[in-house]
Amino acid sequence: MRRLLILASAIVFVDTMFFAAIVPLLPGLSDDFDLSKTQAGILSGSYAAGTLVAALPGGMLAARFGPRRTVLVGLSLMSLTGVGFALGQGFVLLVASRFLQGVGGAFSWAGALAWLVRMAPRERRGEMIGSAMAAAIAGVLAGPALGAAADAVGRGPMFLAVSLVGLGLIALMLRVEAPTRVPSSAGGLARAARSSAVRFGMVLILVPGLVFGAIEVLVPLQLDDLGAGSTAIAAVFLLAAGLEAIVAPVAGRISDRRGRLGPSAFGLVASVVAAIVISLPDSALVLGVVVVVAAPWIGMLWSPAMAMLSDGAESSGVDQGLAFGIVNLGWGLGHTAGAIAIPAFADASSDDAAYGLLAALAAATLVLLLARRASVERAIAASTDQG
Repeated sequence: MRRLLILASAIVFVDTMFFAAIVPLLPGLSDDFDLSKTQAGILSGSYAAGTLVAALPGGMLAARFGPRRTVLVGLSLMSLTGVGFALGQGFVLLVASRFLQGVGGAFSWAGALAWLVRMAPRERRGEMIGSAMAAAIAGVLAGPALGAAADAVGRGPMFLAVSLVGLGLIALMLRVEAPTRVPSSAGGLARAARSSAVRFGMVLILVPGLVFGAIEVLVPLQLDDLGAGSTAIAAVFLLAAGLEAIVAPVAGRISDRRGRLGPSAFGLVASVVAAIVISLPDSALVLGVVVVVAAPWIGMLWSPAMAMLSDGAESSGVDQGLAFGIVNLGWGLGHTAGAIAIPAFADASSDDAAYGLLAALAAATLVLLLARRASVERAIAASTDQG
């Protein structure tokens, strides 16, 4: 189990490191290609768009052919497209490379997390997901450092080196025992869609994807306008991700012992407060502190939401590979909207209005969760009893 957890953690770490490396590079790329906020959002959000497109196909591949083959496809695609991002010199090529990285990430995540959940004891599901999420967040932490290094020495050497790491992970994967495939029952996906636990799990994954997607575009540009350089921008997101990585497994353990809804509601409240407060600072230092403090509490949503969705999918007869395809779908929808639609709204109105919209959406989700709390608790209890 330990070897599998290390493998799954390494896979999601490298994947999210690729994803987050764009943050400190975004102001420079915006200057190089004369990008608007909308175009910068497209470049940043193209990764999530690729994940969105490939979410269900990746889950279906994991369910039909097993997690190992799905991870192999994902890691291979990630390594190849990393070369494209390393050497690409045009806006369209960079967007295409990040889009295909997102496709590879959807396959890697669905395979790796399904593999982990199948082998983990049910009573430790939230903890195991939280541990993998901590590694993923650590990748988000390392990504800005990678991006800052690439800004200093060039994209080519840095991203080519990371592509080679993907090949090393493939070699490690072949040494870990593959789980026995558990076929989904007929009609399982349709039943999962009717499960309150699945639906709310997906929504609760969508919200932090939306908020972080917007923050990862608007905040670097805002920090740049306030005089911060790429190293300072990287430091802000590095510290924020470091705290988020500490919170994720703790949130998972709390959700295993005290239920999925408590930490989920707390994360929604934090999202509302963060979206309001981030719009207020007029100095780079204060804005950086706000982002560092807010990120771990927003990220508290990840572990209980994924565990809730996994529980509901299992009780509906859906393979865990497909369950994590649904996870990727929720994240892809949220992050694509956050990274593209919210900056476009900011272009048309203002950053303050965009953050206000984020706060309103998170608040509406909290109200809906509290209003439907009883049905969600029944769905979670039913999945626990069946397990």
